[in-house]
Amino acid sequence: MPKMKTKSGAKKRFKVTASGRVKVAQAGKRHGMIKRTKKFIRNARGTMVLADQDARIVKKYMPYL
Repeated sequence: MPKMKTKSGAKKRFKVTASGRVKVAQAGKRHGMIKRTKKFIRNARGTMVLADQDARIVKKYMPYL
């Protein structure tokens, strides 16, 4: 049986925690920070954990987690 391929975009964007949840950077902070509120910028700092439905899709992209 050949090896399964990992999606290159997924391996660059997602990490998996020790408990198996998918960790991802907060969305919406690449550009246009002037029009964003200070509260949004502050709350979007760091990383977040994906919802289970989204994590299931990401795990299909990375079979060798």
